[in-house]
Amino acid sequence: MKVIGFKKGRVIKACLAVIVLVCIVAFFLPKPKGFDGSLGSALANRGRSVPRRQGAVFKKDVLGNFEPQPTETVREGPGESGKAHYARPEDQNEVAQVMMEYGINMVVSDQIALDRSIPDKRLPECKYWQYPSDLPTTSVVIVFHNEGWSTLLRTIHSVLNRSPPQFLKEVVLVDDYSDKENLKGDLEDYIRQFGQKVHLYRNKQREGLIRSRTYGAQYATGEVIVFLDAHCEVNANWLPPLLSPIYVNRTIMTVPVIDGIDKDNFEYRPVYQGETHFRGIFEWGMLYKESELPEQEAKKRKYHSEPYKSPTHAGGLFAINREYFLELGAYDPGLLVWGGENFELSFKIWQCGGSIEWVPCSRVGHIYRGFMPYSFGKLAEKRKGPIVTINYKRVVEVWMDDYKEYFYTREPMARQYDHGDISGQLALKERLQCKSFKWFMDNVAYDVLYKFPVLPKNLFWGEIRSMLTGQCLDTMSSHPPSIVGMSHCHGSGGNQHKSKNYAIVPSMVFRLNAEGQLGVGERCINADTDHMKLVFCTLGTVDGPWEYNPTSKSLFHKQHQKCLELSHDKGSLNLQPCNNASNGQKWIFRELVVK
Repeated sequence: MKVIGFKKGRVIKACLAVIVLVCIVAFFLPKPKGFDGSLGSALANRGRSVPRRQGAVFKKDVLGNFEPQPTETVREGPGESGKAHYARPEDQNEVAQVMMEYGINMVVSDQIALDRSIPDKRLPECKYWQYPSDLPTTSVVIVFHNEGWSTLLRTIHSVLNRSPPQFLKEVVLVDDYSDKENLKGDLEDYIRQFGQKVHLYRNKQREGLIRSRTYGAQYATGEVIVFLDAHCEVNANWLPPLLSPIYVNRTIMTVPVIDGIDKDNFEYRPVYQGETHFRGIFEWGMLYKESELPEQEAKKRKYHSEPYKSPTHAGGLFAINREYFLELGAYDPGLLVWGGENFELSFKIWQCGGSIEWVPCSRVGHIYRGFMPYSFGKLAEKRKGPIVTINYKRVVEVWMDDYKEYFYTREPMARQYDHGDISGQLALKERLQCKSFKWFMDNVAYDVLYKFPVLPKNLFWGEIRSMLTGQCLDTMSSHPPSIVGMSHCHGSGGNQHKSKNYAIVPSMVFRLNAEGQLGVGERCINADTDHMKLVFCTLGTVDGPWEYNPTSKSLFHKQHQKCLELSHDKGSLNLQPCNNASNGQKWIFRELVVK
């Protein structure tokens, strides 16, 4: 028995020694990429940053470690220092042609250097931030379709010239099936000068911006991906401020402050005046909006130039850890072309354990086109209805829970559109153990309700048809303030005036809510004794002056105590004393059905 006991004790001691030895060896072995020392999958720990790294440090009057060296040389030439440049009078015919083709004045762009100088528009504090020297490597992903030659190349040059080379691993170009000749062999020849810093990938068919960005993320090899549009110019020391929060916590998505580049003369100028900070929100029709940074968020920061939390982002320009982006499922593959992807990613990040920060010390100039210069081609045929609205519907059905009803109040026709299969997205939401949209509204996007209160139910919606002429009220594709007119009823929910981009024209459907607001899209309808008007809705309100009587079929204006009338002789719309015998004052709401 003693012998047996002795052997058993030796075995136990030996086992304990082996276990200790294994633990010691495991501790000193190199960890695989992405290992954080905790049990479970990466998804289970997606909200943690272990160990917590030291981020940027502010040192007053000590120039930042990645600040560009000051230069006394002032470059001269068209568009230098971000100044406006104008085409010659004799070039105006060509200007008109390229504006229709690109939505950008490429005549002016082609006369400006690809590496032109632009003004440093950062806050003065930004020059005194010290950033970690071991920030993550970065792939800048740029998707383009039939982009102008010089705007695309100027984007590439600005990234290469103004990014610390040790952090910029590559620029990934994704060509979304362009058919312009100079974007084929000429582009391939041009980028050879950059060696392995610039890579070009081409889609075999038109995929749209959203899917192309996901492809770009898959092609990328950097630890962080930065998405840029193909008509940007990055500003001084733009990259380290974007990378630093991600370096501290991989679940933070960072967004630069976006400056404007004029589409006509290429003047570089700030969109935001003064030192007021703004952040991204939304209204119930899922249009992107911005509001001033709430005081409670501003108080969390010691310095005015520090990053701050934002519920959403505009969608075009941002940085995110590549692995984290893919763990989140990248973009919903059911979203087509563009539209809604900014909200889908924003809601997903916040509700599933991450966060979004706007970074005042990172600034990027962006050209805002006046219109989309190309159609969606066969992609528009994949959905029955406006693609952007259907994209919004996918987002609200997956992420907004009961709040989705406010979207359908604002866009009643959207309820009829087929948004496709979302079972995969709902399964992802469950797998990531995401929080509710109510949590998001209560804790993150609480300032949305200050400007856009929850919407009362619609009492009536659809086309508004005159019993006098059989015609319908029509916004005429106008922007407020403008006059509402009459045209033939169409039954499709879109205005009467066709657009080249018919697939992305939002549904123009009138609706009258329980508080008397008569609206169309995000705009409101008012009237006086001269005209019926399309106006901006008053922020923070959901009420209005209108009542509809389905018996008398009158639209009554409570403030003026008069009824909307269509003049038989002039065909004009205005308010007149109510007269039940007048067919000019009789209106019928007709709900629309998608065929």
